[in-house]
Amino acid sequence: MRPFPRSTSAALPMPEPDALAYSDALKNRIADEIAAAGGWISFARFMELALYAPGQGYYSGGARKFGAAGDFITAPEMTPLFGQTLAVQAAQILRLSAPHIIEAGAGSGRLAVDLLLELERLGAVPDSYGILDLSGELRARQRTTFEAHAPHLLERVYWLDALPERFDGLVLANELLDAMPVHLVVRDEDGAIMERGVGFENGGFAWCDHPAAGRVLERAEALAAECAMPPGYLSEINFAAAGWTASWAPILGRGALLLIDYGFPRHEYYHPQRDMGTLMCHYRHHAHGDPFFLPGLQDITAHVEFTAVVEAGHEAGLEFLGYTTQASFLLNCGVTDALARIPVEDAGRYLPQSQAVQKLISPAEMGELFKVMVLGKGVNEPLLGFLRGDRSATL
Repeated sequence: MRPFPRSTSAALPMPEPDALAYSDALKNRIADEIAAAGGWISFARFMELALYAPGQGYYSGGARKFGAAGDFITAPEMTPLFGQTLAVQAAQILRLSAPHIIEAGAGSGRLAVDLLLELERLGAVPDSYGILDLSGELRARQRTTFEAHAPHLLERVYWLDALPERFDGLVLANELLDAMPVHLVVRDEDGAIMERGVGFENGGFAWCDHPAAGRVLERAEALAAECAMPPGYLSEINFAAAGWTASWAPILGRGALLLIDYGFPRHEYYHPQRDMGTLMCHYRHHAHGDPFFLPGLQDITAHVEFTAVVEAGHEAGLEFLGYTTQASFLLNCGVTDALARIPVEDAGRYLPQSQAVQKLISPAEMGELFKVMVLGKGVNEPLLGFLRGDRSATL
């Protein structure tokens, strides 16, 4: 998503009464779970409920999320050139594997439409395009997007409720891993590792620290041994992103898993100066740091630690195929060529698209913060998007 000005929750706009009632219902549901658990749940569980509680979470409910009317803007919502450029890499992967695509977390369906239309133009349209999205509201929006912009391709699209048992082709995930639940860990003043969870008191959610235990403690101790984490240091551990990536290893026969998201390699993620972590919330194009504000009506994200993702994928049996910045990936795949297809004389079309491309590749916007990683099986040809600007050594 595009970076937006950071605000305090006190300065954020309040929702309409019906939306507020929707949020209050989820708040009560989470409060009941906290009470049933003895007064404390992990932040990962809180985030899971806030985003994915059936029928009530941010992504599983009916709130509008993407575009100018939503809470944030993703690259496909900014310009069709993103999907058109991605199609160049997708065509190569499909040629080397099988003519099938699955997109996990397809949002409004804009990327799927742009990608398929460009693959059609390139003579490489896949036989099928699966969308893995559990939100009924988003599935309906995705179908509407296809009906409006590419109705003739809708027959190739199908929706999945779970990962397939077997798949050959391209698996695509754009801004998916950042929305997976994270555990919070903090080193107290005595050097002990605590897990920061959530309690409920005086009618509201509150931070509560408990001694870390189990896999959270084990992982935090390993990170602390590898990276400097002084007293007071707070950060995230994302087991879900690593686990989701690894889960594709027994499924993928021949093909690739292409991940696009914002984040860092481990030594940058757990840098001593990043001592308050990366947790961020998005509400009506405002970025802020209060995850307890209006649960169910705002997005909650954390940057991706890409070293953990590639480690998990490799240990599960996936081959590491590339890692670079979004800017390098898009330039390697010909984003400027895609822009050049728009006549410069047509200022009404060219200038907005040129500005969008600049945001996608500028180091000050999305070009450096966003990364592209590919893991796969049986893909034995250098991938176009990684021919220049390789960042593998940073992992």
